[in-house]
Amino acid sequence: MSIRTEARFPPVTGETLTGRTLQLPEEFEEPLNLVFVAFQRGQQADVDSWLPVAGDLEASYPDLRYYELPVINRLYAAAKPFIDGGMRAGIPDEDTRERTITVYTDKRTVRRALDIEDEDEIHAFLVDRDGVIYWRAAGPRNDADAAHLREIVESLS
Repeated sequence: MSIRTEARFPPVTGETLTGRTLQLPEEFEEPLNLVFVAFQRGQQADVDSWLPVAGDLEASYPDLRYYELPVINRLYAAAKPFIDGGMRAGIPDEDTRERTITVYTDKRTVRRALDIEDEDEIHAFLVDRDGVIYWRAAGPRNDADAAHLREIVESLS
């Protein structure tokens, strides 16, 4: 029961807060990847609202891994050491640093590729390494979206 969409996860280069450079989506670690895309600093609480669900799914399905993807305008790339350093300082857990991948790029290009109108909400995607999107939701976790995500993951496993 997948809700495969026409939009595809766009190719982007990002760096984990541990310093590893990744070409996404092909270098996601698992066949299924739950990706939380945030565009603004103040959206972390909305991402955090999904983490218990993401952790449960990751524990139940070994072929799934979740990531946080802060998408930052490429004009700030010169400030990357300062911005990433600030995020790293706020995240003491090494595993969380490894699954947080900052992407400095043209935000409009990413939004267009993912069919996102504006940057007011976070967006969650279930994608494979080819960029196929099987599920998506916007905003903080709600019971209906979380239940639908679990159904999709179950159907794909």
